[in-house]
Amino acid sequence: MRFFTTEGPVRADDHYCLPPLARWDLDLALDLIDQKKYFLLHAARQTGKTTCLLALMEYLNREERYRALYVNIEAARERVGPGMAAVVQLIANSATWRLGDTQVDALAREVFQGAAPL
Repeated sequence: MRFFTTEGPVRADDHYCLPPLARWDLDLALDLIDQKKYFLLHAARQTGKTTCLLALMEYLNREERYRALYVNIEAARERVGPGMAAVVQLIANSATWRLGDTQVDALAREVFQGAAPL
């Protein structure tokens, strides 16, 4: 049974929603990605930004042209050194969980063993 939600990412199999990739200009986003350009997804709270980015990540990974991850880097806001360590670990965790990449934990440790103190 599906229901409306106001917390966290929407899962189409559990929640009522509009198709996330149909809510914005997907072709424009894909063109920017192909051109290796940055873009900003800006909208008010609880409007589906995370849901759209997760859908874009799944779309890109399904196409197998890119390996995309979604990582929330809120932890980097506190202090630079611990924040960067948290970001690297979050990326490694996401790569393991989303892409099944089992080598990233060792790579993350290697990055911080050779890094200068921040």
